[in-house]
Amino acid sequence: MLGYLQTLSFWDWLALGTLLLILEVFGAGGYLLWIGLAAAAVGALTFIVPGIPWEVQFLLFGVLSVCTAVYWWRRQRSAAKPSDQPGLNRRGQEFVGRQFALHQAIEGGRGKIKAGDSVWLVVGPDLPVGAQVRVIGQDGVLLKVEPVSAG
Repeated sequence: MLGYLQTLSFWDWLALGTLLLILEVFGAGGYLLWIGLAAAAVGALTFIVPGIPWEVQFLLFGVLSVCTAVYWWRRQRSAAKPSDQPGLNRRGQEFVGRQFALHQAIEGGRGKIKAGDSVWLVVGPDLPVGAQVRVIGQDGVLLKVEPVSAG
């Protein structure tokens, strides 16, 4: 094994880099991309400067892997922007603050409203069918409502 390490060539590093990039295609989420590029960079460096000891090659590979991973992590964090649609995938959030007529009376703290093309369960004070309510919050699939004052 030591004999093989002492004769590492640029082809070995390029093969490792290619293998890591192929594995990345199968869904590693970006992690193997940067390590594969680090292996390819070490391969390119050993092609340009032959005779680099294998210990230095592995040290370069480790340092480049960490540097490229940190670069990728920082770039991902800086590219993350707040969504222009914060309620996306949070059904019911779009109803908060809006008014609706009760579709089914609130009895025992529970009733229903028709919002859009769906009927939603609501919780709030007991009210008759047709009473106007305002959605004030959401708790899972339940919308919290309060009566709308007639003023």
